[in-house]
Amino acid sequence: MGKRVKTAETLRSNKWLNAGNFRSFNHRSRMMQMGFGLDDWDGSPIIGIMNTWSDINPCHHHFKERVEDVKRGVLQAGGLPLEIPCMSLFESMNKPSALLYRNMLAMEVEELLRSYPIDGVILMGGCDKTAPGLLLGAISMQLPTVFIPAGPMLRGNYRGETLGSGSDAFKSWDEYRVGNLCDNDLEGICGGLARSVGTCMTMGTASTMTSIIDAMGMCMPGASSIPAVDTNHNRMCSSAGKRVVDMVWEDITPDKILTKEAFENGIVAAMALGGSTNSIIHVIAMARRAGCDIGIEDFDRISREVPVIANIRPSGDKYLMEDFYYAGGILGMLNRLKPYLHLEENSIVGETIGDIIEKAEIYNDDVIRPLDNPVYKEGSLAVLKGNLAPDGCVIKASACNPKFLNHSGKAIVFDNYQSLKEFTDDESVDVTEDNILILRNAGPKGGPGMPEWGMLPLPKKLIRQGVRDMLRISDARMSGTSYGSCILHVAPESYIGGPLAFVKTGDVISVDVYNRSINLEISEQEMEERRANWQEPAPRYNRGFGWMYLNHIQQADKGCDFDYLETSFGSPIDEPEIN
Repeated sequence: MGKRVKTAETLRSNKWLNAGNFRSFNHRSRMMQMGFGLDDWDGSPIIGIMNTWSDINPCHHHFKERVEDVKRGVLQAGGLPLEIPCMSLFESMNKPSALLYRNMLAMEVEELLRSYPIDGVILMGGCDKTAPGLLLGAISMQLPTVFIPAGPMLRGNYRGETLGSGSDAFKSWDEYRVGNLCDNDLEGICGGLARSVGTCMTMGTASTMTSIIDAMGMCMPGASSIPAVDTNHNRMCSSAGKRVVDMVWEDITPDKILTKEAFENGIVAAMALGGSTNSIIHVIAMARRAGCDIGIEDFDRISREVPVIANIRPSGDKYLMEDFYYAGGILGMLNRLKPYLHLEENSIVGETIGDIIEKAEIYNDDVIRPLDNPVYKEGSLAVLKGNLAPDGCVIKASACNPKFLNHSGKAIVFDNYQSLKEFTDDESVDVTEDNILILRNAGPKGGPGMPEWGMLPLPKKLIRQGVRDMLRISDARMSGTSYGSCILHVAPESYIGGPLAFVKTGDVISVDVYNRSINLEISEQEMEERRANWQEPAPRYNRGFGWMYLNHIQQADKGCDFDYLETSFGSPIDEPEIN
């Protein structure tokens, strides 16, 4: 334990429970109503455990048990643990998109922490939007915070073949569409893709985000790599519970960890991992909450410097997160990435990132490659700009066919997903692999919530011809487990009059990933004429959270946060008046 800064009298919870007035008397009475005695809280930090467990979220199904490990650690360190359930966002089930509700979770976390007598917080998350949602709320509240990753599930398996969640689901479905797999095969693969609790074991958004948080120093070192069902995960949860109590006394809050350099360390990790395109949105949102100047340009700059060295699907060719853990995990990989890291950055355990990774080892050089033998010579993500995306768009270049990294082709345009699906299932359509499929009205407002529609299905006609990739462009997102030549997050989105709204079927689009450009090959005059003729669509919602979302959501290049939640929007909110 480091130097104590806080005393029992200066604990935040003391204002609720020991102020010597009627309110404190009443609050103590309610604590006793739950079976607690004075010695349970008097002089002890109260630790809020924000648990995103839910019966409908398989990624977090084990949190019902893991919370007991957390509580044990808190109690052993002299704190009082209080579990506080909050929104459980499961990307695969939440419709139209879990991103629609990420900010709602962030607001819930911030306001629960503000309104209750909480001194420090444990965040239990993992599935795509829960990790950034929890962190966004905690960053705004600024209490001592430890994030606990759910951990990846076990490797998938069917008939002795290793399967990766998401990646092999997409591949198998395409083969089924053209009759290369029968119903029995599909059912067997369906049951073998996800064999345990935990997040996707490919390098999807979940493992990308938890690894970024790990590299930024906001969880127990190396926690992001531990499989969900490994008993090391139980021990990590207990250690996190102990550590957060010490952090309360030491007054270690997120602002002391999350500097611009810490975010850059997270981006380095994402690039080396072959990480998800979604990470750009979430990291930018978190950085803006933390008052750090991080934008899409930082991702592109770091991507040009840092190679992909984690040989994990979908950027890699065969390994999964379980293999990554056995090979040395995030700490081993970060040790290899020392030349690119800010080693002096602090962490929640009171050590610098450099100190933490100093003795970390790598046990398999094929899973975590040496810098001179990368999976991909640059980082996984590239940011493109041009007249089709003035504010930028993104492609996971490490997971697509190299022939499409510099490509021009005629567009085939769809205004909604249903018409796209009808087209791709029709084997009589006029399409070649050189065409470029365009889906619009799928962005932050248009989706709404940027659904993971960005890996547009390939036309069945082309799959029968052996085609397994083609260039696809949208203002949607795609799953981190996805692959292929998909350009995403086009900003500004078509739904608000971004240039994607003006593309017509037959237009030529040119993409050059090497030079980071994307352009619609029409004259500026023609572009302006189309802009003048564009009609704004009707809003998606006229009431409720959806209405609030549409009125305040920002574009993808700004992190899709609500405009009024950013740190720059106004001064910090005062503590509640306790009367």
